[in-house]
Amino acid sequence: MTLEEKIRKPVFAYNEIIKRLPHRFPFLLVDKIIELDLGKGEILGLKNVTCNEQFFQGHFPEEPIMPGVLQVEAVAQVGAVFLYEKGFRGIKVLASIKNAKFRKVIRPGDTIFLKATVLHLSARGGKMHGEVLLGKEKAAEAEIVFGILPEEKPTVESSKNKGIE
Repeated sequence: MTLEEKIRKPVFAYNEIIKRLPHRFPFLLVDKIIELDLGKGEILGLKNVTCNEQFFQGHFPEEPIMPGVLQVEAVAQVGAVFLYEKGFRGIKVLASIKNAKFRKVIRPGDTIFLKATVLHLSARGGKMHGEVLLGKEKAAEAEIVFGILPEEKPTVESSKNKGIE
């Protein structure tokens, strides 16, 4: 299947992504998942960067560019979809970002590909290598270390604390 066909018939479109991630507008930074290989530990997502992104209002109004930290966050979100598919349901949180490099500027109108490759995975967290691709060129990359928070199981006591009867 060609890349164009994968984009037209994604593994997960927006409606499926929001079932797998807790993020919502304006912080959901993934539009589609176009490749998923649970055996190899790889996932590829896509984001269409538009002029409507809220961060462009301040970064920078006269010369808008996507902040590098949001590029890394977008890759982490793609990685979180992978983890969901592997059966991890707790919230995934960043623990550290190592060896981040930013090579290309991402602007409104760009389509970026977000690739995450899991390097280590356990019940409590793991590590992945992430890449942001602008066309076939690497725009950014980082090693992302993450933790997985345990799912909160409601108890009678916690329900009372939250005003739930």
